[in-house]
Amino acid sequence: MNDTRQSVLNIETLGHIDHGKTSLTRAITNVWTDRHSESIKRNMTIKLGYADAVIKECQDCPEPQRYTTGDKCQSCGGKVTPLFRISMLDAPGHETLMATAIAGSSVIDAVLFVIAANEPCPMQQTKEHLMVINLIGVKNVIVVQTKIDLVTPERARQSREEIRTFLKGSTIEGAPIVPVMTNKGVNIDVLLSMLVKMEKPKRDTSSDPLMYVVRSFDVNKPGINASEIKGGVLGGAIIKGTFKKGEHVEIRPGIEQQSQKAKRDSYKPILTPIVGLNNGSEELDEAKPGGLIGVSTEIDPSFTKADGLVGHVVGRPGKMPPTQSSITFKYHRLKRPDLEEPPFKENEAVILGIGTSTLVGFVRGSKKDNIAVDLRRPVCAEAGTKIAMLRNLGQRWRLTGYGIFGS
Repeated sequence: MNDTRQSVLNIETLGHIDHGKTSLTRAITNVWTDRHSESIKRNMTIKLGYADAVIKECQDCPEPQRYTTGDKCQSCGGKVTPLFRISMLDAPGHETLMATAIAGSSVIDAVLFVIAANEPCPMQQTKEHLMVINLIGVKNVIVVQTKIDLVTPERARQSREEIRTFLKGSTIEGAPIVPVMTNKGVNIDVLLSMLVKMEKPKRDTSSDPLMYVVRSFDVNKPGINASEIKGGVLGGAIIKGTFKKGEHVEIRPGIEQQSQKAKRDSYKPILTPIVGLNNGSEELDEAKPGGLIGVSTEIDPSFTKADGLVGHVVGRPGKMPPTQSSITFKYHRLKRPDLEEPPFKENEAVILGIGTSTLVGFVRGSKKDNIAVDLRRPVCAEAGTKIAMLRNLGQRWRLTGYGIFGS
């Protein structure tokens, strides 16, 4: 039997608001990822949602009907054999939440690019999410044409042509387009068959380990006895190396240390043993790159509650990238015909996506394509990490360019 304890693919859904990303994630994983109270209230994804599923195969059925994530074959009702696990990240589509979508893109291997047939293509966030795809350079992309059950066959065909035209000249020109009905599970098996055939990334398991924190939690229920309180839990993606239960790790930038004397507050790294590792459904003795991993710690849960440590980096003590409060990098402008981008102004506020950290910064200076930014809070990142930049243009935050950390 194949080892399905850790995911082989991290897959992100991208696309315009209300085009069906969360519904698609549920159709594949049977999990509704909008668990956050504000997401439920506003009926939109605000924080990165995630869910795992195991792709299984029926030996008695032809392709693509043989593939499922259920407990039995959806076609013949027969037994299925597990192939491998996948992790789904459900990114928000609303333009004001673009930084969250960019944060998710730093830990993904493939994209399901969701475009609804009942609206013209491209919509605004469809354009911006294609820029994200071009920016991160991901090649494993499937375009999922949703809501075809809400339109006529003629409109569905017209939408398909709009999508093909929209993708011309991009890094994913010619990507497969799969029409689906998420509420009825139509063509979900086709998507699964494509994921089975998709080239799987090679993982670095020998380097010093490093993990990006995507979510963090306080798992204790209100009113719990003090003697039973559990430490905070981190949810994240291991970029390289291997973490083992029981070993001590360092978390950076860490906890803010307020100072009366210093002009700027400092941050103290957190040291903790790993109390437990899990893949969402079972405990692990060690965890390698692939999928989203839950790390139980001895951290005071008040620091991890409500995603308090999102954007932090976990590694071995003494083997971590440096923490920096200001950065300088070469800025690469995106080609955006819809925007006229003015020169940077001193102290201009910008939003930066670095790893899974979304930061506010202020431009200290710029010369040609080199820009220096002071960060409102520090960041821990390796050299070579991509930096996505959003600028406030026309009273809206817009994705305008990118840089390379350490360049």
